[in-house]
Amino acid sequence: MRTVFNFNAGWVFAKESQVPANLPAGWEAVDLPHCWNAVDGQDGGNDYFRGTCCYAKSFAKADLPEAARYYLEIQGANSSAEVYLNGVKLAQHDGGYSTWRVELTETLQEENLLVVTVDNAANDRVYPQMADFTFYGGLYRDVNIVCVSDSHFDLDYYGGRGIAVTPIMDGANANVGVEVWVTNAKEGQTVRYTVYDAQENALQTVESDETTASFVIENAHLWHGRKDPYLYCLEAELVENGEVIDAVCTRFGCRSFEIDPNCGFILNGEEYPLRGVSRHQDRWGKGNALSHADHEEDIDLICEVGATTIRLAHYQHDQYFYDLCDERGLVIWAEIPYISKHMPTGRENTISQMRELITQNYNHPSIVVWGLSNEISIGGSDDDLLENHRILNDLCHEMDKTRKTTIAAVSMCKMDDPYLQIPDVVSYNHYFGWYGGDTSMNGPWFDKFHATHPNIPIGCSEYGCEALNWHNSDPRQGDYTEEYQAYYHEELIRQLFTRQYMWATHVWNMFDFGADARAEGGENGQNHKGLVTFDRKYKKDSFYAYKAWLNPEPMVHLCGKRYIDRVEDVTKVTVYSNQPAVELFANGVSLGVKEAADHFFYFDVPNAGETKLMAVAGECRDESVIRKVETFNEAYRLKEEGAILNWFDIEEKEGYLSLNSKMGDVISTVRGKLLFASLMGKMLKGNDGKEAKPMGFEMTPEMMSMMNGFTVLRLITMAGGMMDAKFTKEDLLDLNAKLVKIKAPKK
Repeated sequence: MRTVFNFNAGWVFAKESQVPANLPAGWEAVDLPHCWNAVDGQDGGNDYFRGTCCYAKSFAKADLPEAARYYLEIQGANSSAEVYLNGVKLAQHDGGYSTWRVELTETLQEENLLVVTVDNAANDRVYPQMADFTFYGGLYRDVNIVCVSDSHFDLDYYGGRGIAVTPIMDGANANVGVEVWVTNAKEGQTVRYTVYDAQENALQTVESDETTASFVIENAHLWHGRKDPYLYCLEAELVENGEVIDAVCTRFGCRSFEIDPNCGFILNGEEYPLRGVSRHQDRWGKGNALSHADHEEDIDLICEVGATTIRLAHYQHDQYFYDLCDERGLVIWAEIPYISKHMPTGRENTISQMRELITQNYNHPSIVVWGLSNEISIGGSDDDLLENHRILNDLCHEMDKTRKTTIAAVSMCKMDDPYLQIPDVVSYNHYFGWYGGDTSMNGPWFDKFHATHPNIPIGCSEYGCEALNWHNSDPRQGDYTEEYQAYYHEELIRQLFTRQYMWATHVWNMFDFGADARAEGGENGQNHKGLVTFDRKYKKDSFYAYKAWLNPEPMVHLCGKRYIDRVEDVTKVTVYSNQPAVELFANGVSLGVKEAADHFFYFDVPNAGETKLMAVAGECRDESVIRKVETFNEAYRLKEEGAILNWFDIEEKEGYLSLNSKMGDVISTVRGKLLFASLMGKMLKGNDGKEAKPMGFEMTPEMMSMMNGFTVLRLITMAGGMMDAKFTKEDLLDLNAKLVKIKAPKK
């Protein structure tokens, strides 16, 4: 019988590319999972180690369970890896997020040295190579030895389980088809198929010499998302002379779904709005080397916020997490890391990663769409990119006739771009109100797309803004305050959640995550758009805005708990609740009862001395404290490390422009437009005099329209990082001196 022998303990590790002939002395002792960029991949500077490292382990064959064949199973090695046993190279694998196996049987000796080299260096053939997250290196998931009989369910095909279950609903009944693949099948062997219910009661059993079977589950108990994530199990046993010599089992769910361009997502015939989050898998101080407890904490937090869907970005996640999604009823978008930069030399890798994704995850009822790519048209769509997408789209439909395909398109992608016509459904990544534009642009943009393409289901695959422990009573776009992030999400919730036609919305992101190239918000090396901090210790106020909308469990939350010292005599206090009314008390005195259909309650609170606040909604209570101060607490104000100029250091003149003015206001004036044209000339030329392309894409009218929402200072800061155009403090002060002489347009 099959035995899965965990092989995580007792390795040694070194940043060495040379394969050792013997177990090296002096290398670091490690247990798996292990990530070598757990520190330098999160501290900023874009200087984390990317190269080849070695993992080595010695073992005796006698220490393994007795079996006819042995397979090494690697569940995650980023991003390319090679396996050597006793000096013999057995395999090479490209792709850092999927399971793959290597047969060891013929090379095993009584005493053995196993070496796995892992390489996360830049190249032009393995995705991802350009993206806003750290490409952590390591053997960062479980490693096992799978011990099997000579005849066994397949372990070689793209890391799959050797079993595929396809339930198709027919009225109240489920027609369940199952297919297995057997390696070294022998005459006289049979396969025994058994369906179990959630309580592990055997419902039906069929024994056959065929590798396919079918069942009908009458009045099937449906897998119905968060409401009722019911799971059946199907076990296949390989039988020889009455003895079971191998067995595999998989859970599955009976459900149907549609994605309608007008009504959104429909689960089992009922409208089931997909409102949720995206998730990166990494953690502070761990990188990608997560434990099962880490995954469980993540799913608990996602369920607490009330999400019905997760976009598992931008790669294949741990099988354990997909299992949790099945169990908890989350509807999943699963994708490959075909992201940001199309590489003509990387086509085969997109195909192999998609084959692995589908083969390994086919049985998960939580998954409803396969993601072909993310923001891949950022540099425009050419023939090779379009052909790559058509190949992937056809491959998905060939391998899986039950699910849809999708893409995440970048804002600058035109609505008539031909690559939008390839997948079954489409979503867009929009950051109006953060990177550019205004929050009010989001809903109308989707209305325009829906009117232009009434037959294409449209969703929002990314939206969000960054927040750290900075605070202000007058938050501004780009200030990284918790208050602006809360305001932003209030606005986006109102716009996105009320549009029935949107098939799915996914906040970017559930958790802050590592992005070593980033230098924003005063804490380098991270993307801080999470609703929860990187260490999972603090839920930002915006977390509770979603909880008030999505989680039916009664709740109330007082915002601004980290913003205690306030200078104004009357301060705004926001409360989130899913109850119809909220009463706010200040030092025990009621400030009144308010009702809010959108779950957001706003109070004006007198600010004198120290005030203890209590929000009451039904049986729910929440408390906080504010304190009157005479001068602004500078601990609340972002001071970016290495910033040329901070927005609060800029001279402003009422009725006139400044570096803090929106670019749209600047170019709406004649003098401002001329000044901006001169500025763009410098930025596009760069310091070396050559024409620059920001992030590799053209400055199209669509991109310019989005940039109208940037302040001049923020645009210069970001564009300076994207192009080789450097501005000194003196340059910026000189530009501000020119702007404050130009009258601002009247609102």
